[in-house]
Parts: sequence; C-alpha cells; structure tokens
Amino acid sequence: MSSATVPRSWLEHHGAWPTFRAPARALYAPRMPSVRVHLATPPLDEAARQGRFGHGEPCPGHPGLAAPATGDWAGRTLEEVAAEDPEGIRRWLTDPEYAPPGGGEPVAALIARTGEYLVGLGPGRHHAVVAQAVVRAAVVSALELPAAAFWRLDVRPDTVTSLSGRAGRWNLLVGQPR
Repeated sequence: MSSATVPRSWLEHHGAWPTFRAPARALYAPRMPSVRVHLATPPLDEAARQGRFGHGEPCPGHPGLAAPATGDWAGRTLEEVAAEDPEGIRRWLTDPEYAPPGGGEPVAALIARTGEYLVGLGPGRHHAVVAQAVVRAAVVSALELPAAAFWRLDVRPDTVTSLSGRAGRWNLLVGQPR
C-alpha cells in the first residue's frame, strides 16, 4: 500500500477534512446511490394516549410501512388484554414469532416486512408518517439487530427517525435538532 493510499482511505471513511470530502464523494457517489428514509411519528391521538392497540392508520403510499395488525386486541388497552389473556401478552412481549389472536401480526413478521420495504426503496429521499412500532421495526431491520431489541427501543410521538443507506448498509441518524 502506498503512502498516497492511506490518507485517501482515511478521508473516504471519516470525511475529516472538508477539502477532501468532495473528491471522496465524487469517487463513490456514482457507484453507491444514497437512500435516505425519514420516518415521522404523528402526535398521539386519543386512542394512542389511552394505549389502545390498533390505533395506527395505514401508511398511504407505503404499504410496507403500515402499522402492525393487532387482531382481537385492536381497540383495547394493554391492561384490558393482560387482564383477560396474561399469557398472550407475556408471549407477545417475549416471543417475536407470537401472533396476537384473531389475525395479529408477529413482531418478527413486522420487522421482516418493514425490512423488505426498505431494501426495495430506490435512491433519493423518502418520507413517511408511520406508527411507533414501524419505526422500531425499521431500526431493528436496518441495523440487523436481534428481534428482541424491538422492545428495547422507545420512540417518542411527533418525532422523526432517519435512516440512510448505501449498497445495503444502513445508518441510523440520532440527535437531530428540533
């Protein structure tokens, strides 16, 4: 490896010196188109404030980003369902393959569906207003986290989560200004 290669390699990966960022971008931009996805969560409506299942609207124009189906639990609070079906809630929170009764979608299926949608996006910027569960699923899929991480991500209402990707590699943008 020549000494000329080392600084270029370092700059391409870290972009530390502004004078070298443009040449590095010019070198890689044609080969690695950029995809940026902005997932916004809406302000909480009354059903969401009450913690009711199935309050998310379908995501117009982005079917792969639709809110998860909650089956028989739709319209009920976690407390109501837990009082009637504590084992179902326990399994739902611990087993990503468990589907809520009555046609609910397992967390693993939501993660897979969201991930497939992200992979299919073309270059450019994409904006969607989605349920908080969809943001969790997108982050888990994009960063290749285990499905159990889904429940470890807190997503605030009325916020934006951004993912950017190149050549099948996704990055999560955190700490955006308000």
